[in-house]
Amino acid sequence: MVQKMKSVWFCSSCGNESPKWMGRCPACGEWNTMVEEKVAVKGGARASESTPGASARPLALDEIDYGEETRTTLESAEMDRLLGGGIVEGSLVLIAGEPGIGKSTLSLQIPLHCKGLRTLYVTGEESARQVKLRASRLGGDGSGCMVYSETLMENIIAEAKKAMPDLMIVDSIQTVYTRTMESSPGSVSQIKECASMLLRLAKETGIPVILIGHITKEGSIAGPKVLEHIVDVVLQFEGDNTGAYRLLRSIKNRFGSTSEMAVFEMTGSGLREVSNPSEMLIPMHGQGLSGIAVSAMLDGSRSFLIEVQSLVSSAAYGTPQRSATGFDVRRLNMLLAVLEKRAGFRLGVKDVFLNMAGGLKVSDPACDLAVICAVLSSNFDFAIPSETCFAGEVGLSGEIRPVSQTERRVAEAARLGFRTIYLSSFGVLNNLPGGIEVVRVPDVPVLCRTLFKESR
Repeated sequence: MVQKMKSVWFCSSCGNESPKWMGRCPACGEWNTMVEEKVAVKGGARASESTPGASARPLALDEIDYGEETRTTLESAEMDRLLGGGIVEGSLVLIAGEPGIGKSTLSLQIPLHCKGLRTLYVTGEESARQVKLRASRLGGDGSGCMVYSETLMENIIAEAKKAMPDLMIVDSIQTVYTRTMESSPGSVSQIKECASMLLRLAKETGIPVILIGHITKEGSIAGPKVLEHIVDVVLQFEGDNTGAYRLLRSIKNRFGSTSEMAVFEMTGSGLREVSNPSEMLIPMHGQGLSGIAVSAMLDGSRSFLIEVQSLVSSAAYGTPQRSATGFDVRRLNMLLAVLEKRAGFRLGVKDVFLNMAGGLKVSDPACDLAVICAVLSSNFDFAIPSETCFAGEVGLSGEIRPVSQTERRVAEAARLGFRTIYLSSFGVLNNLPGGIEVVRVPDVPVLCRTLFKESR
């Protein structure tokens, strides 16, 4: 039977299907995201599309039996914590990131360092010989890792059902394709259909599947947005791939918290877990440098200290520049406006540059206080004592607001040998550790008088 072909327009942002081109997607509202693809007209729905294990009738919540999910440890403390205690049986995990940041390295390290874990490693981007060369560089035990170089999804699923591994890894979802779709690999329809087929495989057999995904130049995961809805867990690599440190952040997790983050260091033998991120983010220079402040921040359940660097200089070209690396430049502009309006510092005619050490992207509002102190330190050319750190959010009226889980931040600072921490004077603090002085300030003017009184 000859299949008829027709042109269908898909939105590359949300995957919405349309019979004709439109400038704006009616589903998500994005402009110029409709792409044309050729698809085959099918005679009827496939029986395999029915959800396996579906209930024959609706059930009341009290009638549904539930228990703890069966998890498999990946022999990596950071990965297990990120996934909520290990990978869940029958789950679909997506790991995304820029080219060269370490996605394939991390996915291959998992079977190499998990003794007794039978893994099917499906590679669509590399040959089996290339995977073997990379595995020999990473080290570990590869006896339980089966490498399968294939891109046709029907063959991959048949091999997975035959081998029944404990874990399946597909590198990458953009390279595989299915015969049921006539479009090329990496297209919106192919990615959506292949991900759905892998989801059905995971739920039917209980095999956990890890997908490797690419990202676009805008930083979003390549393919339709529906891909992120299909999978159970989305982990995204962050950081500069030219540097040594990588951040793996949980964006979506149906079996755990989405506020977790893991830090890795890229070495010659693969990715090394950084169990104490503060050791790489606190100052690594001599004493007496201005423009440096340390913030006690929190990311998920992990508290650590990060160095905030600032440089304030006269505007060389007339128009002041505002540049921030790892920090929202709009929030930097707001903090500079607060300093000028509430504290009287004329920074509107000066260039201000801000950098977060280690290549981190910071979104914790507790870093506001350290940003302000770093800017003022560079402006006065006055060095803040190296054993002082900060944690507080700055409001538009210049007040310093308390932040969540202050006790954990103070405990981390005390553990690393800091002697003084500046906090908001609002809120109640309990169970503070000893060995560290807590200075509580209500607003920015009081902070300036307290911290920089020696520079005046």
